[in-house]
Amino acid sequence: MAALIECVPNFSEGRDIDVVNRIVDSARGIAGCSVLSAEPDADYNRTVVTLAGVPEAVSEGAFRIIKSSMELIDMRNHSGEHPRLGAVDVCPFIPLRDSSYEACAELALQLGKRVAADLELPVFYYGHAATDPGRAVLSTLRKGEYEGLKDRLEEGDSEHGDLTRWPDNGPREWTEKVSKFGAVVIGSRPILVAYNVNLDETDARVAKLCGTIVRSSGRLIKSGEKRMRVSGMLSKVQGMGLPLDSHGISQVSMNLQDVSITDMHDAYECIRSLAADHGVEVCGSELVGLAPLSSFLNAGRWYHHTPEEATEQDLVEAAVKGLGLDSMGPFVPEERIIEYAAEVNS
Repeated sequence: MAALIECVPNFSEGRDIDVVNRIVDSARGIAGCSVLSAEPDADYNRTVVTLAGVPEAVSEGAFRIIKSSMELIDMRNHSGEHPRLGAVDVCPFIPLRDSSYEACAELALQLGKRVAADLELPVFYYGHAATDPGRAVLSTLRKGEYEGLKDRLEEGDSEHGDLTRWPDNGPREWTEKVSKFGAVVIGSRPILVAYNVNLDETDARVAKLCGTIVRSSGRLIKSGEKRMRVSGMLSKVQGMGLPLDSHGISQVSMNLQDVSITDMHDAYECIRSLAADHGVEVCGSELVGLAPLSSFLNAGRWYHHTPEEATEQDLVEAAVKGLGLDSMGPFVPEERIIEYAAEVNS
């Protein structure tokens, strides 16, 4: 089977739906590349696009989104709640099947060189594609955001030493193209899954408690002027608890930053156990967007009574039932599992 990868370009427009559609449509119609989802957010003024398919085709789709964003977005007029460095803020490649972080990092470097040469834009590399360990973290490269980029390129600043100040490829000066677009960060990272666990309570008291216990950053303990950070239970997890008034429940809302370390069923069972200690039951969970097939197979092996005899379909069904993914509405695996959706849309 051909290698399958995912790419998640984030571009800086989430309010003008006509512009959003034109940018997303630029990546359609490429053989071997599927547009699985596009999620605009007006508050963030940002849209997250999910592409999947064979590496070369997905890279072409990402290039077209960057080129279209360059033509349709003017960062000099942009405002939004989400940090961003340019019209396409970040563009990560993620291995799914018969691929690797190294292969995706090489794809990121190839795309970055093309963007720098053909579009004359500054390119930074992060994650597995970073040119130095000190440049691996996205927030470090994005520090100062678009508004600080001019001084960063022309004069340097106090926030960036020589290690992170300069782009890896492309212009190191404030040209007309750069002033309109900003810069783009391209890289390779693990798949990120947005996943929420539902709790049968309305005030989110236990959900908030669970959020501070399970998230990797843990909780900040204060005593007068003293501060102490205590790490959380789960690795590679961001999380918080909040009420979901429209459904009369609460949720522990999480980003699972590396499902090879903490997967959906790990988080679900951990929160189920913690909530039970406080007399609250879980009432299913919610997947936001898509997740890889491996996450469903891992959960299916946990929930199926005879996993060694189960088919792939059996394991997926056991995962959906065990995690309660259909508790808030129908759950269609062909639309929510990345590999399945990529095949349906190919």
